[in-house]
Amino acid sequence: MTDLPDHTSSNEIVVYWRQGCGFCSRLLGRLDQYEIPHRLVNIWDDPDGAAFVRSVARGNETVPTVTVGPVALVNPSVVQLLTVAVEHAPNAVPAGLLD
Repeated sequence: MTDLPDHTSSNEIVVYWRQGCGFCSRLLGRLDQYEIPHRLVNIWDDPDGAAFVRSVARGNETVPTVTVGPVALVNPSVVQLLTVAVEHAPNAVPAGLLD
């Protein structure tokens, strides 16, 4: 987990992904299953998105990389993502999901 104080003031969940990534498919499936709102950035279509991922993943294009407000998570579990979202994007976490 990386804190990014200058990254964004947004409290949205942004998932950086690419086609063919099984880890991405698994995470996105869980987000859809729990109806967690998120925005997608395909790093193969978005050079700035790819550069951002490299900046938080030690120079690698490791996906999924997820930002929630000022926090970046590289290849997080859905539980890790939701734990951060409780603080930075509480409206995105369905009531009772983490109880």
